[in-house]
Amino acid sequence: MIWAAFSTANLFAIYLFAYWETIPFHFIWISLTLLYGFRSWPTRPTMWILAVVMLTTASGIGLDVFRGSEPKEELTEVPLMAAVFVATVWHSQRKLAAERSVRRFSEQNSRLLTNQRQFLQDAAHQLRTPITIALGHAELLASDLSSPQQGEDIEVVIGELNRLRRISERLLLIAAAGDPAFLHAEYVQLDQVIADLVRRWRPAVTQQLRIGQLDLVTVHADKERLNLALDALLENAIRHTASGDAIKLSVVRDWPGMAVRIVVADSGAGIPADQLPFIFERFRTSDGGEPRGTGLGLPLVRAVALAHGGDVTVRSVLGKGSEFELILPVPVRSALPAAAADRMAGNRVAAPTGAATTTEDQGSSRR
Repeated sequence: MIWAAFSTANLFAIYLFAYWETIPFHFIWISLTLLYGFRSWPTRPTMWILAVVMLTTASGIGLDVFRGSEPKEELTEVPLMAAVFVATVWHSQRKLAAERSVRRFSEQNSRLLTNQRQFLQDAAHQLRTPITIALGHAELLASDLSSPQQGEDIEVVIGELNRLRRISERLLLIAAAGDPAFLHAEYVQLDQVIADLVRRWRPAVTQQLRIGQLDLVTVHADKERLNLALDALLENAIRHTASGDAIKLSVVRDWPGMAVRIVVADSGAGIPADQLPFIFERFRTSDGGEPRGTGLGLPLVRAVALAHGGDVTVRSVLGKGSEFELILPVPVRSALPAAAADRMAGNRVAAPTGAATTTEDQGSSRR
């Protein structure tokens, strides 16, 4: 052991050089403390090593005192250095105990999250088949009913079964979001995604869907998962706005190299401030009188964003509307395929026919 050889050499120096014992003495103790700081040992071997070092160094100084080359007060150096070493051992043991505790809790949390994810997947899989069968029978019953009241009742059943099916599908997606195989990434043009989104939703809603600023940005993302997240954001905005309210979708990148923000802003009811910290938790639904959702739309958005290495944020003022931002990282320009890089130097995609526009729609982005 290198330290043992080093300490033995310094110990011989203490014995040989009566008037020069201070430096080798401190070399032994300082090197012992440093060695323990880098690599802790079990308590019992540590105490044995401490006892041996105290005995040998004390005997070396004692010999010098006996020779008359050092005053006997020098012997107090031994317990003093031993106390410093014991303090180092104590702090090191506390640190190791804290690290073990953190590691244990981390492993427990990891197992808990894995079990929860597996439970969600199993539950969603098991629910899917009976829901599909029940929905099929309910639709068959609806076609043979003659009473208006019975028709209304069966429509409620069908509506709730459809809601259960959406819950099971979203639970599966959220549970699978932590899987490395969750994403099948490709290069996606975000302005085209927004244009397609508005084109799909426009015939089905009474709100004013508007396209705002559309910066030319290409991301490396799973287009299908991204569309599911944007559908959930738009569905949430529609649920919390009235007929004629405005919903604006934008793609904004403030500076080159920064992340891109897909913004869904509405002029609806807004979200109470006390609900904002919990808005992305599972099964959180509005306390107001709006139609019920699954409580999984916004958690799905967050799961998709995090899977892409991004995030989702919300700003809202009660009575004035909300603004959700889906944030995605942008690959460096050199990583883009040639076609995508060339396109970013060209014109943006046109807004869908019939979509209301704002001043940002005219021409290219000012940013």
